[in-house]
Amino acid sequence: MYFIMINRNSFLFALSIFLICFTAIPYVIFAENNLFELPQDKVLVFIGQDNKTIETYIDQVGHQPDGFMLYTSIQKVEGLIAPSPDYGSGIGYADGLMTKYPKASLQLGLYMVDALKDVYQGAYDDNIEIIADWFKTKNVPIYLRIGYEFDGPHNHYDPRDYIKAYRYLVDCFRRSGVTNVAYVWHSYGYEREEPILNWYPGDEYVDWVGISCFTLPNFFIGSIVEFANDHKKPVMIAEGTPRGYGVHKGRLSWEAWFKIMFSLVKKYDIKVISYINSNWEGQSMWAGQGWGDARIEANDFVKESWLKEVQRISKGDSP
Repeated sequence: MYFIMINRNSFLFALSIFLICFTAIPYVIFAENNLFELPQDKVLVFIGQDNKTIETYIDQVGHQPDGFMLYTSIQKVEGLIAPSPDYGSGIGYADGLMTKYPKASLQLGLYMVDALKDVYQGAYDDNIEIIADWFKTKNVPIYLRIGYEFDGPHNHYDPRDYIKAYRYLVDCFRRSGVTNVAYVWHSYGYEREEPILNWYPGDEYVDWVGISCFTLPNFFIGSIVEFANDHKKPVMIAEGTPRGYGVHKGRLSWEAWFKIMFSLVKKYDIKVISYINSNWEGQSMWAGQGWGDARIEANDFVKESWLKEVQRISKGDSP
């Protein structure tokens, strides 16, 4: 075990030097094994969550994000080497984006609903191998959200099964020689009777802690950040969008959601913002559920304010 860790850490050190020297994003190794933590006050911005939405953002907002946010499932492994089906929320195609934007990182949500036991019992080993082999073809950081929003009632994950499946996946990827992936433990960000510790797979299996950021203010976010700090894990907003606020009210939308979100980033030293730039009402999976239109480009005031803020945090400047 000690020999393996020495080799792993040596590779991670070399990888960090490569990333610093040959990409535009200054990553460093965090703590002992946590991958791709950033310097003080530096924040990355990722945009999701389908190819059309992402490319429209780049074209109309005029901002090249640090990375992209997409999804796949353990059951089908869709959207990696070929475009995914459109389930009513747009088409995802990781290889397409990563070929066009080779320096961009990837934040990938791995869907595992109703598959946890099958995962740790080996039923999806072939798919795990496909994903591992795909990871190893990439020369950029990948943030993998295993069973994202593990504590969300909509996913109905049993904590014990979730931990077993999470650990099984990480162990498989490590045995396969995957070294460019940071494993993200992503809470949906709202308090439940069952403490989030019951879903925690252990420090040796978690590189980052992720939270969802939808309706604000949300005071439970502070509890999750405190948990992350206690375990010496960096924090990302793994999914963020102004649900119920949208962008159409301009300054009012900005004050009601965006300003609060950026203040949380500063207050809690959140290192990654993963923003879902979707017109939710225009996608059949989400229409009529109160998500609204979150496209930055859809409102001039929001767009101007957003650009000013993301340019500031990308430089590590204080407000």
